Amino acid sequence: MSNKKILKNTVSLYLRQIIIILITLYSMRVILNELGLENYGIYSVVSGFVTLLAFLPGSMASATQRFFSFALGEKNLPKLKKTFSVNLIMYAAIALIAYMLLQTIGQWYIKEYLKIPDARFNAALELYHYTSLSFVFSIFTAPFIAILIAHEDMHLYAFISVIDAVLKLAIAISLAYVNYDLLVYYGLALLLISIFVACTYIFICIKKYAECQLKKLYWSTSMLKEILGFTTWTLLGQISTVFRNQAVTVLINQIFNPSVVAARSVALMVASQAAVFSNNLNMGLYPPIIKSYAANQKNEMMSLIFNGSKLTFFLTWVFALPMMLEMETILTIWLKTPPPEAILFTQLAIVESLILAISMPLTTAARAPGKMALYEITLGSIQIAIFFISWLFLSLGYPAQWVFYVAIAANILMFQIRLLLVKYLVNIPILPYYKKVVGPVLLILIVSALPSIFLSNNLPSNLYYSLVIIIFSVISSIIAMYYLGLDQHWRKKIVNILASKFLKFRETK
Repeated sequence: MSNKKILKNTVSLYLRQIIIILITLYSMRVILNELGLENYGIYSVVSGFVTLLAFLPGSMASATQRFFSFALGEKNLPKLKKTFSVNLIMYAAIALIAYMLLQTIGQWYIKEYLKIPDARFNAALELYHYTSLSFVFSIFTAPFIAILIAHEDMHLYAFISVIDAVLKLAIAISLAYVNYDLLVYYGLALLLISIFVACTYIFICIKKYAECQLKKLYWSTSMLKEILGFTTWTLLGQISTVFRNQAVTVLINQIFNPSVVAARSVALMVASQAAVFSNNLNMGLYPPIIKSYAANQKNEMMSLIFNGSKLTFFLTWVFALPMMLEMETILTIWLKTPPPEAILFTQLAIVESLILAISMPLTTAARAPGKMALYEITLGSIQIAIFFISWLFLSLGYPAQWVFYVAIAANILMFQIRLLLVKYLVNIPILPYYKKVVGPVLLILIVSALPSIFLSNNLPSNLYYSLVIIIFSVISSIIAMYYLGLDQHWRKKIVNILASKFLKFRETK
């Protein structure tokens, strides 16, 4: 995959995410206003319960992308067809099992344990059926999305995602004009959108890719075992992460008051949004890294890992720096009265996100050989250890922010261990990585952060000067990234792409 295509895919995913965030924020406001607090609360509880199983297709999607990308890298069409068929049958089986569980055990739990007002119970139950079907369609759609991404057609993925968000906004706006039970209507409308999106992905993949066909299905027990083996270890890693996050939150709840728990929840939410753009870039890097490994193109793979590590960090840093400097202003505008600990907690959570950002391409590289046991057991053990070390510090009387200090220290350790494991798995050179990735990253941190901190400490505290600090920190980060983080080859690529975009824009006017 060329650097030019990586940048084009990055731009597509970047624009997609900006549009989706703006649409989602406005949609949430409209939905809350039209549904009302009671209906919105019921919807949140019911949909949240259904998506408890979402970690399973998430883990499988990672495995699916890996095997599709590997077969594409080998240029092995028969293997690609077999990979598609095995995954399609596997996902169909999982979708069926998930639906049966949701309609039996899940429905029993809804009836017996969820606290729903009696007058709204029938509507909530109908919503539950629609939400369950939507979830099933999202599972069945996953292999088609995976193969679209494996083919690196990010513009199609971005376009369909935006259409999905626009349709959901249209449904939210239509709530004001519907003379029907709004909760039931909203659930049914979302189901119809899920069906439409699923059919769109399926239609595009069948028309565009030779391996996507339903006339003849291929089967391979050995491939199924390989995919399930890979998925099992990936699932272990996801479970350890979920356990760490949720267990630490429960630990804080046991020792401190609810305000501290709320502050942690706010911190994790904001940090996840700061990292969303680097996550999208890593999604674009996943297929070419796997393909270059499969094709035994070591130099290409190392280039993708090195440059990808820098870029994923840069895309987080450009949001992280202004957010950390003006966190009090941002949280006050958003929440009006944020929990007292939220400012410090969020700043520390963003630091953790920065460490994770630079590690993303390394995680992708570790998946390339398909040997995940040592990697997931080692890092999963450290993730779980974060909970026990946090418990130790809090039991000794340390304040709540120490759970973030422990997590930051653990993530620094995991970064180094991850680098050693990737060296073992794909023979990545460690010293050049520190010289070409870690060195420039540290230099960018110093050059962009110091003047921004100086400005923040010496300007008055009001909204106008906060805006000045945010703009200054963003510009200084971009300049530092461009001149200190990128080599001449990448700077030239970026200029050429921006110039071509500008010319196309002028021609359309």
